[in-house]
Amino acid sequence: MKKRYSEEQIIRAIKEHEAGVKVEDLCRRLGISQGTFYNWRSKYVGLEVNEAKRLRELESENHKLKKLLAERLLEIEAMKDVVSKKW
Repeated sequence: MKKRYSEEQIIRAIKEHEAGVKVEDLCRRLGISQGTFYNWRSKYVGLEVNEAKRLRELESENHKLKKLLAERLLEIEAMKDVVSKKW
């Protein structure tokens, strides 16, 4: 599913809320549920646009590193199985 809103748009909506705009009005204008807005707020509150981009990059890098680690652990287990067999 494609994201409808970028980090910049989400942060702008949160800042509007902090400036006094009601959550109901924001959600109606953006076409989102209040739960979605509160999820955004919990993730992006206090962040600037450049910090949000950096957060996304770090999450992507973390995912890649976890995948590499899992692959290496599988290779190690396979090697242990081969070594433990008696020929």
